[in-house]
Amino acid sequence: MRIALVSDAWAPQVNGVVRTFQNLQHELDQRGIEVVPIVPSQYRTLPLPTYPEIRLALAPPGAVGRRLGEVDPEHIHIATEGPLGILARRWCLKKRRSFTTSFHTRFPEYVSARLPIPEGPIYRWLARFHNAGTCCMVATASLARELDARGFAHICRWSRGVDTDLYRPREHAILDLPRPVFLYVGRVAVEKNIEAFLKLDLPGTKLVVGDGPARETLISRFPDAVFVGSKVGEELAAHYASADVFVFPSLTDTFGVVLLEALASGLPVAAYPVTGPLDVIGDSGVGVLDDDLGAAALAALDISGDRCRDYAMTYTWAQSADMFLANITTSYTDECPEPG
Repeated sequence: MRIALVSDAWAPQVNGVVRTFQNLQHELDQRGIEVVPIVPSQYRTLPLPTYPEIRLALAPPGAVGRRLGEVDPEHIHIATEGPLGILARRWCLKKRRSFTTSFHTRFPEYVSARLPIPEGPIYRWLARFHNAGTCCMVATASLARELDARGFAHICRWSRGVDTDLYRPREHAILDLPRPVFLYVGRVAVEKNIEAFLKLDLPGTKLVVGDGPARETLISRFPDAVFVGSKVGEELAAHYASADVFVFPSLTDTFGVVLLEALASGLPVAAYPVTGPLDVIGDSGVGVLDDDLGAAALAALDISGDRCRDYAMTYTWAQSADMFLANITTSYTDECPEPG
């Protein structure tokens, strides 16, 4: 089988969407399934306003369609609603080719955090975009219910996994910082609500791993926090293993792959009771969900790292790939499970 994967998010971007599809591609390759990415690096790009680390593809109108015709895939998956995704969707509809999509990012909230633009019209456009496909894959049950209420159709679940060989407890911390170490990993941007974490009155050290447009502002406002920039691979895994609690302040993430990476590293989670943490952590006992994020962070210190690790082991990229393949080979009109 050959699958064309159209995504406006790809390396060198560092985020959960990119990691998800890189791991999916690896798993499918192991099964002899060819994944052909159609991504921004194959075209001219320009920086996204207010977020220059993300570059938008400037593909000529017929370029994506020509590439899809050359690839001649058995299946087309459109991962994002950006310029490449829009062109791929247009070609699929014109050629009467079926395709699936996936919903990863709350763009309406991200836009509203920066500009005085209401969320409703953007969600209606997104619903129209995704409803043209045979299946819109979402990571969690609570997000499925929410999108169903907003008029999204053909919703199917597609969970995530974690590399438990890379993300694991380690004997020695790589950072000599006052304990306990409360860690945030992810984009340093306004929509991640990092300020809510940095404002907390906590003992020890607040550690931020990641980069983004808000980094310099937050460094100047919170000089007591430690910012180490973006990390990947072994270096990222070692930072997880050097902390004591993972603090996830986001109110807008649709899943949070970093939650699984932290748990696999033996870190309990402190987060708000919102989509993502509610689904990943829930009442599992490997984290504390509370509207008082500071109280959650302190309470999480008492959770066993072994318990967190054991829980993370139940999430694998192999299982995630199985769900993806089931979604692209099922008749969604009759068989796609109800959101729930």
